[in-house]
Amino acid sequence: MSGLGKGITMASVGRILKDHGYKIVPIKIDPYINIDAGTMNPFQHGEVFVLADGTEVDLDLGHYERFMDVDLRREHNLTTGVVYSAVIKRERRGEYLGQTVQIIPHITNEIKARIRAVAAKSGADVCLVEIGGTVGDIESMPFLEAVRQMHGEEDENDFLFVHVTLVPTTTQKEQKTKPTQHSVKALRELGLQPDLIVCRGEEALQTGVKEKIAMFCNVRKEAVVSAPDTEDIYEVPLLLEKEGISAYITRKMQLEQLEQSKEDHAWEKMVERRKSRRKSCTVEKIRIAVVGKYAGLEDSYLSIKEALKHAATTLGCEVETRWVEAEVLEVEAEAEVEASFFDGFDGFQGVLVPGGFGVRGAEGKIKAIEYARTRKIPFLGLCFGFQLAVVEAARNLAGLEDVNSSELSAATPHPVVCLLEEQAGVVEKGGTMRLGDYEVFIKKDTLAAKVYEVHGVHGVHGAARVVERHRHRYEVNPAYAERLEQAGVIFSGTDRSGLRKEILEIPATQHPFFLATQFHPEFKSRPNKPSPPFKAFLAACLKNKKN
Repeated sequence: MSGLGKGITMASVGRILKDHGYKIVPIKIDPYINIDAGTMNPFQHGEVFVLADGTEVDLDLGHYERFMDVDLRREHNLTTGVVYSAVIKRERRGEYLGQTVQIIPHITNEIKARIRAVAAKSGADVCLVEIGGTVGDIESMPFLEAVRQMHGEEDENDFLFVHVTLVPTTTQKEQKTKPTQHSVKALRELGLQPDLIVCRGEEALQTGVKEKIAMFCNVRKEAVVSAPDTEDIYEVPLLLEKEGISAYITRKMQLEQLEQSKEDHAWEKMVERRKSRRKSCTVEKIRIAVVGKYAGLEDSYLSIKEALKHAATTLGCEVETRWVEAEVLEVEAEAEVEASFFDGFDGFQGVLVPGGFGVRGAEGKIKAIEYARTRKIPFLGLCFGFQLAVVEAARNLAGLEDVNSSELSAATPHPVVCLLEEQAGVVEKGGTMRLGDYEVFIKKDTLAAKVYEVHGVHGVHGAARVVERHRHRYEVNPAYAERLEQAGVIFSGTDRSGLRKEILEIPATQHPFFLATQFHPEFKSRPNKPSPPFKAFLAACLKNKKN
């Protein structure tokens, strides 16, 4: 079934092998016909994650980057849309020399060639491939057939199948193996025999259950790996390692045994810090309100949730996040506004407004920003949250009337946020935004310089350079920048030209912490390397609570 944890399982296996000193490279296969995940509604598919080269992908690649601490690119995500598009273009160019183009061999050959190309280019010891979807789904069949063919074409010890399956528990606490048996049977009918079976369930597998699965599914007992629920996903690599998964993989694939000195224990130490902190009665707990458009589905803001965890781990505190639906805050009467906000935010030490698109919930987000600014509550705005912070400042600090973003109101006389110049006339929505890693130049002696711990000048325009990931179609209108700065805000980060605004802040003399970024710092956050804006935001929230 979908949502079982294939992505976390693969990310964990990658982390384990990397900690043992092996070089790894991951590939995610998504059977949907979309070219990429960029046009998908987060309610249907969760967060859209952005890679360094601007490719918009499934949230599982975010897990890969966080767990394996790697930067991935377009070739690491393979979709049905990408494969079929490539084959159709080849057919149109006459490259198949008049052949009848079919799923086998043309589609499967394209899949195999792309997997092998990524593996060869990376120079990795192990290439990990996740096939999304569910066994039996019609859309995933070509990919399962392709790897079946690869298994026969590669050396026996160079290929290993891992199957992630569900072991449900009845109300009488009995662990049932029948779903796993049927799932493996379906795989074997396709010509695939799992080498390893990772069993997801509420609790660890009982010994007898392991033995039963091994017997009926034609694998050794040590190849049945228990993956029980855990309150911390970063503990999964340790749980799988405890089950002996790395020993089985290295033995089956005959990987060269590396020296123990090459092993990395930083992940284990990080997990232990998180575990001891959760058990502590004295650990400081801070409460953050995240005001979003998709608050009903936390996976829509998965990277934000994880970035808050990373920062909390480093600072030694706990974070409690409340997801506030922005539309709930869109009330007209002033008395209702006050009541709504005190109900929603009373007792919270910080307010975060994430990215998003469209008019729905925008006014609620603007009210949340105003609330945080006027009541001196630490605030972090991301992408759309940055743009709406500009709108709020233009309305309430610069005193402009009928101010808005041209995305939200085409008729506004003051479009303080407008369409990017290069977006004019763009018709296609997929992959056409300003996407991926771009330079940001930070002015010295600002909050942003303190956040990124940049000292001295080593960039352009008397600014220090950092690189962050972007995903936006609109930007601050440079025609209003000077007036906004006269009103009291500072654009402390820009692009190389100085015209495109990247970071907005309010001086420390006027607010304890008010920072908003056009980019998405959450995409580059790692468990042992938290994002600077998130770390600084939580530090300000801690200070706010103590005050």
